[in-house]
Amino acid sequence: MLPRVIIHNAVSADGRIDRFTPDVGQFYTLAAHWQEDATLAGSDTLLAAYPSPPATEEHAAADTPEPESNTPRPLLVVPDSRGRVRFWHQLLREPYWRSGVALCSRATPHSHLAYLRQQQIDYLVAGDDYVDCRLALEELHARYAVQVVRVDSGGTLNGVLLRAGLVDEVSVVIYPSLVGGTTPRSLFRAPDLTSSAGVISLKLLHEERLEGDTIWLRYAVEG
Repeated sequence: MLPRVIIHNAVSADGRIDRFTPDVGQFYTLAAHWQEDATLAGSDTLLAAYPSPPATEEHAAADTPEPESNTPRPLLVVPDSRGRVRFWHQLLREPYWRSGVALCSRATPHSHLAYLRQQQIDYLVAGDDYVDCRLALEELHARYAVQVVRVDSGGTLNGVLLRAGLVDEVSVVIYPSLVGGTTPRSLFRAPDLTSSAGVISLKLLHEERLEGDTIWLRYAVEG
């Protein structure tokens, strides 16, 4: 069984996800609407947010406090088939998540799997060269009883999930800014379509004008 998957992104009025300054408090207050069981964060997003992680975490596991078993905080789930995220205990010192799960593939370096075991970070192996997101989501539901996943990522992971038909809802918080540029970074990045057959239809669920001339739109993914 697949959990419900929600993409939630802040965008400028011209659809970019970079170079403008969203109201972070407002954005995550809205995100709390779904009370997710797991936050799915792209490895690129985390590497950009933590540009100077510790060089090693050899002894970090002993320094990280155990979360309370009844905490309502979600899991942090990160697709990372190349084994680039090696600062898990820095991430889990943040107050947002109760524990973490790395999503790996059969191509993930054995040295990285050994690192995850040494650091006592759970991981799932799903897929050959890259993470099979459908299988990984099914495993998250089966092993961790995950019912709701909120995606906190950029356009690449969003694109993989949307093209695979794994997204149930798209939420966009539109800020009154125009960015422009010739290298657009949007919330949905995927190979160009060759016909209209791959266009994803949406149905409006909710619209709301927020403080600061910000608009919140929520759409159900049809089909």
